Order: sequence, then C-alpha cells, then structure tokens
Amino acid sequence: MAKAAASYRFGNGAGEAFETRNPAHPDQVVGIYASSTREDVERTLEGAAIAQRSWRAKPQAERNAILSGFLDTLERRTDDIATAITLEQGKPTAEARAEAGKSIGEARTMLSHALAVGSSQAAAARPGFRNIVSRRPRGVIAAISPWNFPILTPMRKVAPALAFGNAIVLKPSEYTPATAAIIEECARESLPANLLSLVFGGGAVGDQLVRDRRVRGITFTGSVSTGRKIYAAGAENLVELSLELGGKNAAVINDVTDLDAAVDQIAGAAFQCAGQRCTAISRILVHTRLRDAVTEAVRQRAERQVLGDGFAAGVTMGPLSHAAQLEKVASMVAQGKADGARIVTGGDKVRPASAPEGYFYAPTVLADVQPGSAAALEEIFGPVISILSYETEDQAFEILNSVGYGLTAALFSNQLGMVERFVAQCETGMLHVNHGTIPDNHMPFGGIKDSGVGAYSVGPSSAAFYTTEHSVYVKA
Repeated sequence: MAKAAASYRFGNGAGEAFETRNPAHPDQVVGIYASSTREDVERTLEGAAIAQRSWRAKPQAERNAILSGFLDTLERRTDDIATAITLEQGKPTAEARAEAGKSIGEARTMLSHALAVGSSQAAAARPGFRNIVSRRPRGVIAAISPWNFPILTPMRKVAPALAFGNAIVLKPSEYTPATAAIIEECARESLPANLLSLVFGGGAVGDQLVRDRRVRGITFTGSVSTGRKIYAAGAENLVELSLELGGKNAAVINDVTDLDAAVDQIAGAAFQCAGQRCTAISRILVHTRLRDAVTEAVRQRAERQVLGDGFAAGVTMGPLSHAAQLEKVASMVAQGKADGARIVTGGDKVRPASAPEGYFYAPTVLADVQPGSAAALEEIFGPVISILSYETEDQAFEILNSVGYGLTAALFSNQLGMVERFVAQCETGMLHVNHGTIPDNHMPFGGIKDSGVGAYSVGPSSAAFYTTEHSVYVKA
C-alpha cells in the first residue's frame, strides 16, 4: 500500500510551478514548488551577503552554539525527513532514516573541526617580527546538490559553510527538494535570517547562481558533464570551487579468509540506494582462482534484494529515482550484453507487487566483462555490478586505474605487499582495505581525476574551501 502523498508546497519564488512525484508510484504528486525567477535569486543573494557580514563577526564558539541548536531542531524532524526522502527519492525508510542520522553526525563533527581552525603562530625569519597564519570566512557560498542523497549531500555543504562563518544559498535537485525545504524551515526557527536560503528550479537558476559575483565559493555534487560547466562558469569570476563528481568504483578481491563477509560488504555498497551512489561499488576485480565463487556469491546477494515501495515492510531496495535514470540503466546493461558480457542475474525492468508501476530495475550481475568495455569504464548509477578477472597483480592495478574516475575503491587481501601497493598506487581519493566503502564522519570525503576538483567535503581539509588563508607579519 502506498503511503499518502505529503503534499509538500514550498517556495516563495514567482516563477513557474513544478511538481515532484513518487518514483515508486509515478502518478502520485508529492510536492508542488515555485521556481525562483532572476529577481528571486538576486534578492536571495543580496540577503545572504548582508547576513554573512554579521555572522562572520560572531566568535566561533558562539556560532557553534547557535548551529548546535539548529542541528537539534533538524534532528527532531528525522521522521519528516525520512518520509520526504522515501516519497521523492524512493529509498526504503530505514535507509532514509540512516541517511538523516549520518548527516547530523557529520554536521556535528564539522562543528568541532571549525573550532580547531583559526590563527596559528609561525616561525619568524627576522628579528622583532611575529608571523601569524590566519583564516577568514570566504563569504557567500553557492551550493548545488543532487537527488540521490536529499539530506546528506546538502548538509555536507550547509554545515561547514555556516560553521566557518559563511552564508549559503542552496539549490536542491528539482527531483528531491522537500528535504532541503525542511532544512530551511529548521534554519528559520534557529538561525539568523537569510543565513541559509533556498532557490528552486533547473539549470537556468543554477547558472545564474554560480555566475553571480557576490558568490565567492561554489560547491557542487553531481555529474561530470555538469561539473565541467560549473567549473567554466566559476572561472569567469575566479571563484573557489569544490566539485564532487562521479565514480566507477572497484572492489579488488585478491585473497580472503572469509569470502562471504567480503561479498556481504561489497553487495551492500553496490545495492544501497539502488546503486545510485557516487561511492557505489560497480566493479569487482577478482583473481581468476576466485572468479566462479565470487560470481555465485554476488548472484545470491543480488537475488535476495526485495524491491518495492520504500514504505512496504521487508523492502530492501527502492526504485530508480526517475524514468530517465531507469532508461539509462537499461541501456547500459544492453550495451554490456552487446559487448560480450554475460548476464548472471537481473538485466531487466521489474514490477514488484507493492509498486508495479514504479521505476524498478532488477539487481544485475554482469560476468565476463572486458576491461575496455562501457560496462567496465562508464558510470551506470544503478544496481549493476560488473565482474572482471585478472591473473597477476600488475593486471589488477592496470584494470583498477584504467577508468577516468578516482573516487573510492576497496581491496580485500591478506598479503602485506598487495595492501601496501594498493595504498601507494590506487588512483582514488578514498581507499578501503578489507572492508566496504563506508566513510567515517570525520574523515575527508572526495576524489581525484574526473571524480573531483578542489578541497574535499567533510573533515579538516574542508577549511581550505570554506575559508581564505592570510599571512600576517607584525613588527614590534
């Protein structure tokens, strides 16, 4: 039984209205939103610039106390947030609640990082001088977030932006804006006016936002193609950027003591959010001696997934988020088969009993995938795992690093030499040894190559994006 639509209605913009729909039940309208006009964006940015001047003047401890209250307000809305996520994005409610919990945990960690950033004494090179390195808030931050993590990704931008003394204007995806609207409601209750603002709409709104000269930092999470456009737009004003883009993440299974435990972690990383995660494991590189055992183990876990409405009992995987994404995944699997891959399981759209009209695709395992094929190189962003095999360590690392992306990867091995080589040579921003690709709340999160540009989100290194650095020389 589908949960009743929440009828979210948000936005003070004067532009055209747009709807969001439940991907499990596409006929169900979840929300109606007012798009922001050019004048709306102008007013929002002006208000943010004024609010930031007062906010940056507050001592860090005072900012943290205010933000802690904001996070308390947000945490009390966990049920509302989880409901909004399941209705607009589709993921099961347990997964939605876990996303909300992790977002609050990361945000609280960012408050402690902000307390640790300030002025530091540096060695003087001349008699009578005192050298200081200080950091200041950057100003107004423009943030554009995607549809796959409606609370986690926005809060990875909101929390550090505000903690380091900035104002932020957030444009959420037009597919999943309800959660961002809840964030703004909580901000109106507990933060100074205009410190956190929303604009709604599509590419035109985002383009105006990132090109405005009042914006001094742009943070974006999404596709590589859109990231390139934002990078070019930001360059016009020489604005600092932090871009978190796609991934084609691999798990290398070389030798393991407990194969089932390893595959459990890989399957979890592959099928969470129906594979619509930048950190999803979408490639398994396995030594030939373990190939058949791994293929069978992955098949079993794929077939255990229960697809359906995220509110239905026992469901472990929701739908893909919209029709275009469903068609893309189906097309990529068809291309994989045409390139010689063998479909072990899945490989088609499905109609679960709890939501037969939804955008569902069966968890799919592709075997005999060739390293140069699209299934091995391109981001699919769906519940699809490609299995490739290798004979030697050199082959494993050649395949591992052959993709244009560089976000995250995992190695399962008990051989010290293999582990050390992986840590030294794997071309990703995040590396995991003998466990899945789950990141900690306090560690830097980001990628290299086509997976990212600029300072990582989360962790102490985020200060490099959200603040400016200043060398100060004081002569006695």
